[in-house]
Amino acid sequence: MKKGLYSDYRIFAGNSHVELAEEIAQIMGRPLGKAKVGKFSDGEIALELKESVRGDDIFLIQSTCAPVNDNLMELLIMIDAMKRASAGRINAVLPYYGYARQDRKAKARDPITAKLVADLMMAAGVDRVVSMDLHAAQIQGYFDIPVDHMVGMPILTDYWAKRGMEDMVIVSPDHGSVTRARNLAEPLGVPIAIVDKRRPEPNKSEIMNIIGDVKGKNCVLVDDMIDTAGTICNAGKALIDLGAKSVSACATHGVLSGPACERLKEAPFDKIVLLNTVPIPEEKRLDKMEVLSVAPLFADTLTRIYTNDSVSKLFNR
Repeated sequence: MKKGLYSDYRIFAGNSHVELAEEIAQIMGRPLGKAKVGKFSDGEIALELKESVRGDDIFLIQSTCAPVNDNLMELLIMIDAMKRASAGRINAVLPYYGYARQDRKAKARDPITAKLVADLMMAAGVDRVVSMDLHAAQIQGYFDIPVDHMVGMPILTDYWAKRGMEDMVIVSPDHGSVTRARNLAEPLGVPIAIVDKRRPEPNKSEIMNIIGDVKGKNCVLVDDMIDTAGTICNAGKALIDLGAKSVSACATHGVLSGPACERLKEAPFDKIVLLNTVPIPEEKRLDKMEVLSVAPLFADTLTRIYTNDSVSKLFNR
C-alpha cells in the first residue's frame, strides 16, 4: 500500500459494532487500536486511549444505532480524545447514521436532528465522515467537511444477479425509495414498480395503490432500512394480494426495532436480505433472513481514503 499524507493510519472502534470493526481491520491487515470505552457508575462514558495517535490518520468506526444516544456520545468523546491527542486526521466511519430520518421540518416546530448531529461531530473535531446509504443524500450538505457517502447497492445487486430470478420486478415501498429501486433494477435489466402509501403517524403506513405490473412476477422490495418493518410488510402483503408470484425484501440497515421481527416472521417474504451496518443478534435472525457483510467494501474505501485514491470508482459501474 502506498503511503498517504499522514505518518500511519490506525483503526479504532466504539462499542456499537465491534464485530464489523474487527472484520474491517482484519481485511486491512491491522489490529484494532487499543482503547477502553466503558462507563462510570452514574452512566457517564469513560474513555481511555492506550496508544499514541499523534500525527496518524484515524478511522473511528461507530454505527450510531441502538442505544443511539450512548453510541453517539461514545463517538463524540472518542473524537474529542483523538483531537486532544494530536491525531493527524480523524475520520468518523458511521456505517449507519442515527437520527438521519429527522432531516427536515416535516411540520411546524420540528427539529432537524440530522443537522444537529452533524454540528456535534464537527464541534468535537472530526475531519471527515464516511457513511453508507444515508436516509437522505442532502445530509452530506449538513457538514462543512468532506463526506464520503457509500452505497450498499453493489452488494445487493451482486446478490440478486447470482440468484438469477426470472420475471423479477424491483419494487419501491414508497415514493422516497424510487431512485434506490431504479439503481437496483437497471443493472439487473428488470422493471420497477412503486407502492403508493400514506403515513398517518410515525412508524405507521397505509397502502393506497401500486404503480406497475406485479401480477405473476417475483417481486423484490428494496429500502434503505427496515426499522419497525410496518412499511415493507404492508407492501409485501399488498403485492401478494395483487397476484405477485413471490415477494422478497432487501435493505441496507436492519434496525429491526419494536415489533419488526414478529412482523417479518409473519410476512409473506421468501427472502429477507440485509447488510450488517448495524449488529443483528442471533435472536433477531430468521430462517429466511440473510445478512451480507459490508466489511470488504468499507476496507477498500478506507484504504483509498488513506492513500488519496478515488472512492467513487468503487461505485461507478
